[in-house]
Amino acid sequence: MESNAVTKALSAQLMRGRLDVTVDASQIDPGSLFGFAERRNPKRAFLFVSKVLGRHVPVRPSIMNASFHSLAAQIPEDLPGPVLVIGMAETAVGLGAGVHRAFSATRPDTVYMVSTRHPTGNELFARFEEEHSHASAHLIHLPVDPDVREMMLNARSLVLVDDEASTGKTFINLHRALVDAGLTQVERVVTCVLTDWSGDAVRKTIGDSAHQVSLLQGSYTFHEDAEAPLPEMPAVDTIEPGEWPLTAESDWGRHGIRVVEDTLALDLDLNLNVKAGERVLVIGTSEFVWRPFLLAERLERAGADVHFSSTSRSPIALGHAIGHVLSFADNYGLGIPNFLYNVSPGQFDRVLICSETPVQAVSASLIESLNAEVIVDGQ
Repeated sequence: MESNAVTKALSAQLMRGRLDVTVDASQIDPGSLFGFAERRNPKRAFLFVSKVLGRHVPVRPSIMNASFHSLAAQIPEDLPGPVLVIGMAETAVGLGAGVHRAFSATRPDTVYMVSTRHPTGNELFARFEEEHSHASAHLIHLPVDPDVREMMLNARSLVLVDDEASTGKTFINLHRALVDAGLTQVERVVTCVLTDWSGDAVRKTIGDSAHQVSLLQGSYTFHEDAEAPLPEMPAVDTIEPGEWPLTAESDWGRHGIRVVEDTLALDLDLNLNVKAGERVLVIGTSEFVWRPFLLAERLERAGADVHFSSTSRSPIALGHAIGHVLSFADNYGLGIPNFLYNVSPGQFDRVLICSETPVQAVSASLIESLNAEVIVDGQ
C-alpha cells in the first residue's frame, strides 16, 4: 500500500489490476483501519481488509469494542422504534452484535438479527443476494420467540451493519427483501460500516429516510488488467444444513435476540492462570463469533494478552494484508474449505477455537497445526 498524506490517496497493485483509493474523511488513520487484498473470486478482484474487525487480522477485543462504540454513537438518536439491527453474514455478524450491544444500552426497544448461510430448519422470513460475494445468498429467519418476532415484524427503523460498503447494492437488496417480505412499517434506514466507498448510494436509492454511518468515507477506482487470468474460486457458495445441522437453541442472532449472555467457558479465566505477557488467541468459527468474542473480552479484562480472530469461507490470495493462510475443512460438514488468515503456528502461547458444532466437527489439522484447545458452545 502506498500513501499520500496530502491527498489521502492510497493504491495497491494487485495481480488483476491497480486499486486506487481516495479517503475523504476518517476518524482514525486509514492505515490503522484497513489494508488491501486480492479475492480468489472472478466476480470482484479486490478486498478491503479491516484491521479492527477481528476476522482476517487478529485484533485485541478492546480495539474491536472501540469501533462498536464509535459506530453506535453516530446512529441517530431519534430513530422511531422498534429498531431492528441486522449484521451481515458472515463477516459482519460480530460487528453487528457489537454495534447492537452499544446502541441498545441507550434504549430498550432494539432487536438484533443476522443474515446467515446456515439454515436451521425454522421458518425463513426473507432471502436476498450479495451478487459480488463468494457466497451470494443470504437468509433471514423468522424469530421463534413471540415477543422478539412481534418487535421484528413491527420495526419502524432498520440499522444494517456490514464491514464495508463498496457500492451499497447489498444494503439496497436487503432493504427491498425485508419490505417485500412484510416489514411495511419501516420509516428510517441506517447503514453502518467501518469503511464506506459507496458515495451515498443507499440514500440516493432509498431516499432521505436513509442515513449512512461509518468510520471512514472515500471512493475507489479499480483499473482492471483485461489480460490477467481469472482465479478459480473454491466452491463455497452453499446454504445447505450440512452434516452438523443447527437449531434455534442457544441462539445468538439467527432467530433474533435482545441480549446475548456471556456463557462460553465461564470457568476458563479461573483456570487460565494468566501470566504477564502470555499471548492468547481466541478464534470464532464462521458465523459463530459473538460468544467467542465475549470470552476473549473477559480474558482480556482478566489480564491476558488476548487477540481475537475467526475462520472464514472467504477465499483470499496471499499478499498485501494477507501474510499467512491456513486452509482446512469447514466444521459444519458442508464439505467446503474454510480459511484462517494471518495466524501462524507458534505465534500465540495458547489458542482457543470456539465452535457451535461438536469437537469432532472441527478440523483435526487446524487443531494440530495451532496446538489448539476446542471450546464448544453449551458444554
